[in-house]
Parts: sequence; structure tokens; C-alpha cells
Amino acid sequence: MQEQHSFTANQNQGSLYLVPTPIGNLEDMTFRAIKTLKEVDLIAAENPSHTQQLLNHFEIDTKKISFREDNKDYRIDEIINNLQSGLNVAQVSDAGMPSISDPGQELVKACVEQHINVIPLPGANAGLTALIASGLMPQPFYFFGFLNRKNSEQITELEELNKHTETLIFYEAPHRLNKTLKNMQKVFGENRQAVLCRELTKKFEEFDRGSLSELIQWTEDNQVRGEFVVIVDGNDKANEQAEEDDQLAGLSIKEQVDYFISDGMKTNASIKEVAKLHQVKKQEIYNIYHEI
Repeated sequence: MQEQHSFTANQNQGSLYLVPTPIGNLEDMTFRAIKTLKEVDLIAAENPSHTQQLLNHFEIDTKKISFREDNKDYRIDEIINNLQSGLNVAQVSDAGMPSISDPGQELVKACVEQHINVIPLPGANAGLTALIASGLMPQPFYFFGFLNRKNSEQITELEELNKHTETLIFYEAPHRLNKTLKNMQKVFGENRQAVLCRELTKKFEEFDRGSLSELIQWTEDNQVRGEFVVIVDGNDKANEQAEEDDQLAGLSIKEQVDYFISDGMKTNASIKEVAKLHQVKKQEIYNIYHEI
């Protein structure tokens, strides 16, 4: 067990401050975040040139170093050494909360292992900002972030997520949005309600609400720009599906096919459903069912 008392001074080492930055509107920067960035000895920034624009706006001249995905392995040791020598360090990502779909988690873990205080500041977060204005149920929710870029792996992730009754929160890039929505439609169904949120907190902030099929059409009729938060309604039939899976688990392949037939499905559709359940080819289930 480990206890952290964030504001109990340790004269021998510094603290790591996790400082959120605005996701679009600079006025969302908090007084405390500005004060912290001015007072720390070092800022570890995902993209120092991008962060410099923020620092210039608030007249902050604290020294910066880069801390990003491709240099984190050696930067973590360097930052830990600075902290252990008594320097206070602030970590920032390009926008929003550090560690949320951005670098940071490994640094936090390393600090915790070294008994260095990790002090989080509250602030802007794109996922929650989009969620509360989406019109979908805000709680419970399940934050996922970016789906896998590979099509087959993305489908696998979505099939697992389809077991959730909670509202789902995703991030997606504009050039991948249409493909991702089509995969969601394939797994969740065309009528699942969702919201596309872009340019959050900026002048051209936009929320597009509708079914997945309607939103796919929207992406094909409009010029898709900006980073997106995609909010998707949870699966209200997930619990029923789990119960059905439990019922099917004790049945033979032939009995499983007959189960779906008794529920009103045609034989070929039932065979296809069982094949999907077992993740095998339809022909394999067909041969078992017909004893070929």
C-alpha cells in the first residue's frame, strides 16, 4: 500500500503536475493551470512548438522539453531524475487531459513507483465536454478513445463493445470517420443513435445527431474536417444477449441452430448466426447441422 499526501512538502524532491490545456478555446485555461505552469521548473510538452503558442498567450517563460510517444523511453528517466533532484515538473499534452489518448500514463506510473507526488489539475476534456451536450444518457458511460486502425481488429473491438449498455465515447480522425461509422453500423446496427461532435469550444462547434446510417450519409454529403468525438448509445439489449449466450452455452451445435429456428429464423439464417457465434465458417455449421 502507498499513501500520497499531495501538498505535504518534501524538501528532497519535486512533484509532477498534470496540467490540462484547452481543447480549442484559450479562455478555458484555468487560473490554477496558468499559475502552475509559471511556477514549475520545467514543462514536459507533447509538442513544445504547439505549447509555445499557449505559453506566449499567457506570458509564461518556463523552460520546456519534449515528451511524446517516440521519446518517452529515455525522457521518463530524465524527468524522474529532475524530480528526484528537487525540481517541479508540469506535463501537458497538445490539448485536453494528459494520459487520455495522449502520452503520460507511463510517466505517472514511474513517478508512483519512485514515491514522487503526482498532482492532477482539473480542466478541459473533449470526451466529457461532448457527452454532456450529446443528448444521450450521460451516465453510466464507457470511454474508449481511438479504435484500432486495422479493419479486422476494429471490428473485433466493436463486437466486444457491443456488450455494453453504457453510452460509448470514441475519438476519431476526419479521414477515418466514414469507415469507422460503417463498421459501427455493421456491428451495432443502422438504427443505433449516435452524435458526431467537432470543433468543440471553438467558433464552428458542431453537433450532428442521428442514427448511424444517417450519420454515414452526413459524412458522404459534407466535407469532413476537424477531430471528432463520437458518442454512441449503449446496447439496451446487451443483457438479453448475455442471457441468450448463457442459454446457448449448454446446447450442442444442432440444438443451437434449432434454438434460432424456434425463435422465427429460417434455417440458413440460423446456421449463419451460430457460425458467427463460434467465429467459424457457415459451411462448417451447415455440415454439422445436416450431418454431412
